[in-house]
Amino acid sequence: MPSSDMGRVLQRAAAVVALILLLAFLIVYFARWTQQHGLARATSAAAASAPPVDVVVVRNSAAPSTLTLPGETAAWYQSVIYARVSGYVAKWYVDIGDHVKAGQVLALIDTPELDAELSAARAKLQVAQAQVKVRQADAAFASSTFERWRDSPKGVVSDQEREDKKAGDASATAQLEAARAQVNLDQADVDRLSAFEQFKRVTAPYDGTIIERRVDIGNLVTAGSSASTTSLYRMAQDDPIRVFVDVPQSAAPDLMKVGVPAQISINDSGGSIAGSISRTSDAIDPQARTFRAELDVANTDRSLVPGLYVQVAFQLPHTGMSQVPAATLLFSPGGPKVAVVTADGSVRFRAVTIGRDDGDRVELSSGVSNGDRLVLNISNQIVEGQKVRVTEDAGGSSGVAIRAAR
Repeated sequence: MPSSDMGRVLQRAAAVVALILLLAFLIVYFARWTQQHGLARATSAAAASAPPVDVVVVRNSAAPSTLTLPGETAAWYQSVIYARVSGYVAKWYVDIGDHVKAGQVLALIDTPELDAELSAARAKLQVAQAQVKVRQADAAFASSTFERWRDSPKGVVSDQEREDKKAGDASATAQLEAARAQVNLDQADVDRLSAFEQFKRVTAPYDGTIIERRVDIGNLVTAGSSASTTSLYRMAQDDPIRVFVDVPQSAAPDLMKVGVPAQISINDSGGSIAGSISRTSDAIDPQARTFRAELDVANTDRSLVPGLYVQVAFQLPHTGMSQVPAATLLFSPGGPKVAVVTADGSVRFRAVTIGRDDGDRVELSSGVSNGDRLVLNISNQIVEGQKVRVTEDAGGSSGVAIRAAR
């Protein structure tokens, strides 16, 4: 092919490639432009539309409410058992989890020093008793001597000798009384040490369960319960068992009284145990703004053990106040408020008064009425008077019904 024809073919090919590249560029540019303008229009439309909100609707209801509070179980009695005598652990008879009876022997302590002291005290008592017999003989002799000198005719013995015999009789009597007092003192010492001998047998103070053992054979134990001494056992009585609940002050009018029924459940197991308030503190803790309530619960099957976390549910009577979820509340420097969606779909903020706070739900004594639609978890970007769109639920009605006063 001539070189001129080859040049024309190459020029035409280059022109076709350039045209194809231009068309591709125009297609990509137009697609990107369409996408950007569509996104901008969608963003503008979304910004111009009312933001969606979830609401709850206040409805009339006279049903009582349930107040569920955390509680803790505690033993009826719980004791730390220390040694009353010093010595070495000779034997221990019970371990953790064992159920024991009052007076049952838990451990035996070997007390060589106490045994030696008791033997010495008994020997000392025998010496004192023998001394009493000596003093009795001396007193009897002094008394008879004084009687002879006292009854002697005048002139036979002098008055000075008679008074001397009288003093000897009184001295012998006093020495006899002192010897008898020493016997009583030594006897008391023997009785004291004998009483301590009984503490060599460590016994249970009541029917209960051993929950801790801290001794083993051969351990040296010291009498007393100071910070430097080690306890032997810890035991508890768990039938009946106590349940402690800290109740908020808002529920004080209904729950600060004896006999209020309650249901006690453990870890949402499905079962519950009936109980009632046995006593309250009758005073509000100024730090926590709560008061302590105690429930005494029969526990014959030992389904409850000390230290359990439980849920205690109380039935509270209807107070005539509106009950709403806590998520509807807004807190501002001016006090709590709620956001109400009006009939034209705008938001209005209303000040409310909290009458009782049950945690997830609160009761309002003023600020809302039947039929009001309250916004849940309102965004801080929604302002007074702004139009909103209420989210419809699956049933076609907006929101969730809540309780209010008639």
